[in-house]
Amino acid sequence: MSKQTAKQPIPKFKTEAQERAYWETNDFTVHVDWTKAQKVKLPNLKPTTKTISLRLPQHLLDSIKVAANARDVPYQSLIKVWLQEKLHSH
Repeated sequence: MSKQTAKQPIPKFKTEAQERAYWETNDFTVHVDWTKAQKVKLPNLKPTTKTISLRLPQHLLDSIKVAANARDVPYQSLIKVWLQEKLHSH
């Protein structure tokens, strides 16, 4: 792979359709100078979640809800924290 020192400028487009057609057939890397790239932090992004169904004995769910109430957090959030902690401990 050869390094290209001079990057091509991004063309000006008259319409969104022209721009879409251009990017469908052209490689964006000829326009990017990665030596000038900067790390970006996106603090407001939330990880993708997946809804699951989990059957628990009623007495276990009741105990979890009591523990969550004592910590003033939703019980589902407490379950997620406990699962994460357990994963990190192994």
